[in-house]
Amino acid sequence: MAAAITVRDSLPVMITKGVSKLISDSGVIRYKIVAEEWEVYDMTHPPRQVFPKGLFLERFDEKFNVDLHVTADTAYCYNQNLWELRGRVFVRNIRGETFSTEELYWDMEKHEIYSHQYMRIVTPDDELEGNSFRANEQMTDYVVFWARGHMPVPQESAPAPADSVPPREAPSSTRP
Repeated sequence: MAAAITVRDSLPVMITKGVSKLISDSGVIRYKIVAEEWEVYDMTHPPRQVFPKGLFLERFDEKFNVDLHVTADTAYCYNQNLWELRGRVFVRNIRGETFSTEELYWDMEKHEIYSHQYMRIVTPDDELEGNSFRANEQMTDYVVFWARGHMPVPQESAPAPADSVPPREAPSSTRP
C-alpha cells in the first residue's frame, strides 16, 4: 500500500478520452475542440488543461464559418485564457494563409498570438520564414522578426518624386 495523496497539485481532477467539445460565448458557438485525451488540473497554480495527445481546434465567426483552424501535437490552456501549443503546430486563417511552427502562444485576454520559435508562413503570393512572430487573434495582421523568404516584386516601378536629384552621369574615360 502507498501513502495517501494529500497534495493534489500533480494529479488531474478529470481525465477524458475521445473529446469533442463545443464552446459558446454569450450563447453562440465559437469553438470546436477535438482531442484524444483531455486532463484538467484544478489545484495547480495557475489551473491548467492539458491535451497531451494533440488538439484540433476550429473557431467560428458569427455565421458559423470557420475563421481559424489549429492543430498541435500537445496543448496547454492556463487559466482558460492562455494557450500554449507545442510540436507540429499548424494554423490556417480565414484568408487561407498557413502558419507552421513548433511553438505558439495564444493570449485570449490580450487578443494576440505569438511565438519565439522558427515560423513558416505560406500565402497565395509568397512564403516567409522567421524566428519570432506576433499577430492579432485572427492571424490576419502579423509581424515576423528576423525574416527571410520569397516575395514577388511588382513589375512597375513608381515614378521618382519631383524633388528628387537626377542621377549623375559617369565620367567618360578618355585616353591621351
